[in-house]
Amino acid sequence: MPTQEHLTVTVKETRSEAAGVRSLVLAAREGGSLPAWTPGAHIDVVLSRDLVRQYSLSSGTEEAGWRIAVLREPDGRGGSAYLHDRVEAGDTLLVSAPRNTFALDLGTPRLVFVAGGIGITPILPMLAAAERAGSDWQLLYLGRSAESMAFTEELTRYGDRVRLHRDDVSGVADLAAELDGMGAAHAHVYACGPAGLLASVQGYADAHPTSRLTLERFAAAPEGYARDGDRPFTVETADGQEIEVGAGQSIVDALTQAGVRTLTSCREGVCGTCETPVLGGTPDHRDQLLSEEERAAGDVMMICVSRCQGDRLVLDV
Repeated sequence: MPTQEHLTVTVKETRSEAAGVRSLVLAAREGGSLPAWTPGAHIDVVLSRDLVRQYSLSSGTEEAGWRIAVLREPDGRGGSAYLHDRVEAGDTLLVSAPRNTFALDLGTPRLVFVAGGIGITPILPMLAAAERAGSDWQLLYLGRSAESMAFTEELTRYGDRVRLHRDDVSGVADLAAELDGMGAAHAHVYACGPAGLLASVQGYADAHPTSRLTLERFAAAPEGYARDGDRPFTVETADGQEIEVGAGQSIVDALTQAGVRTLTSCREGVCGTCETPVLGGTPDHRDQLLSEEERAAGDVMMICVSRCQGDRLVLDV
């Protein structure tokens, strides 16, 4: 269920930004102010007890309201349809405080941004921050057509720093050639978009060890998280309840079956909604969010995919 970190906001404005893309501007209630955030951050939107979705903040960090953009997903699990069809200006939503797993480092000499489709959303405030800082940067924004690409008008302010690639005009992009032309081989590359695009960017970075890469994923890597040799283990809750987690079972599912409710969304280790403090035991981390330092510390884990290296975990649930 929602925690004390969640707050109620008012939908101030909605707009159609592209085919199938709707933006919502969220404002603090009763003249209050929203928490500060940094470029790359996202929020959880709690649509019901069991329907939580994540959306990147795409407005400027200095703006009073938060803007999110929602791509309608016909084969999705209901979150995008809810925000497209049932939410209007004046409504209220329950959201989390911002958190950032895609943080921008302005300390590198060269920045290259790659966005595919709705992946432009976390990139927009990054561009504004890089511009303010006087950084050397460029953006490659790829989409199927002009109609499908949101926020292109906003991007015109940056002139030739921005390259738009439309498949219906230019065919499928030669990504390696594009990145070479932008100097990505010696840059910090930030990429957000569909899995295929991110795999290609990852391949480019692997072939150019002088580059540095930071990715924001919408979904888990294709190899998944189940592994041969997974064994059952025990989870102890903060109040002493002991729950067995089967070899083919996630911690989230085991807790749910035992009547322990937790917030979860992606169930793939990419969104961070289920991040849980670890009070004892050693996690077997299988998410794509925690840094190597955070994994080594072992004091939090994503319980939708990660497991236990031993026989027992004690979790603050």
